[in-house]
Amino acid sequence: MPDEAVEAVVDLGFRADLRRSLALLRRGSADPTMRVLPDGTTWRTSRMESGPVTYALRQVGPDRISCSAWGPGAAELVTGIPDLLGARDDPDGFVPRHPLLVDAFRRFPGLRPPRTGRVVEALVPAIIEQKVVGLDAFAGWRRLLLQYGTPAPGPAPAGMRVVPTTEGWQAIASWDWHLAGIDPRRARTAMGCLQVANSLERLGRDPDPSVLYRGLRSLPGVGVWTAAEVGARALGDADAVSIGDYHLPKVVGVPLTGSPLPEDRVEEFLEPWRPHRWRVVRLLELSPLATAPRRGPRMSRVDHRRI
Repeated sequence: MPDEAVEAVVDLGFRADLRRSLALLRRGSADPTMRVLPDGTTWRTSRMESGPVTYALRQVGPDRISCSAWGPGAAELVTGIPDLLGARDDPDGFVPRHPLLVDAFRRFPGLRPPRTGRVVEALVPAIIEQKVVGLDAFAGWRRLLLQYGTPAPGPAPAGMRVVPTTEGWQAIASWDWHLAGIDPRRARTAMGCLQVANSLERLGRDPDPSVLYRGLRSLPGVGVWTAAEVGARALGDADAVSIGDYHLPKVVGVPLTGSPLPEDRVEEFLEPWRPHRWRVVRLLELSPLATAPRRGPRMSRVDHRRI
């Protein structure tokens, strides 16, 4: 028998876009921690402080979310749904400054950065995604989760897994990182971060995001890009911009200026939109009017299992 569900309908008090806001948490279409069904139900797993949880969310109104949750972390998860969907974000202060952003902001009024509150859960996959093609990173994430993750509580869709505990991540053999296509540098970075996992989670509870960012960037192998990837998901930081991302000069530059930006000018260009730089980038990614042309050099794929 599956665990008894914790059921709730949450009145958020603000307009939400469940599907687009939580899409940021999905690591590829085959991510074992997340499923989006044709009826719009979003299934996801997490490892809360109180334990693992599976939850199913449905949008039942512009500002209402229906939730069913299973597992030891269910009550904690339900309590945190407003934060998960962006309660700490303040989009009212956003000034689009460009007609394309004005249009995108109107099209996606409920878009907010998610706040999971789970730092390590966001950090490990971000490390796996450092300087590699997304498809390869997603495949490595999936392989490790299927091998080392734990079964999802409750009646989750087949194949769903919960991320390992810190001890579970630390138990992964170097050979298994290798078989997942994750080179020794990224594996060492992940293992080093896991040694201070409790401290990172504590820093993530500080209301000032810069506290966690300083802590993350003090760790070997973790830079501005990785810290921002964590901040956008674990902290719900609407100013988290992944400076150094391979695609960012094109994603920002082509729709707003007509051509890709020089890589060293991206941060300066986005400065007028602070503290909403994440929002600018995400709106451009979603806007049907802002698609960058699919041409030009692409990052080469590297099979680290052969190295």
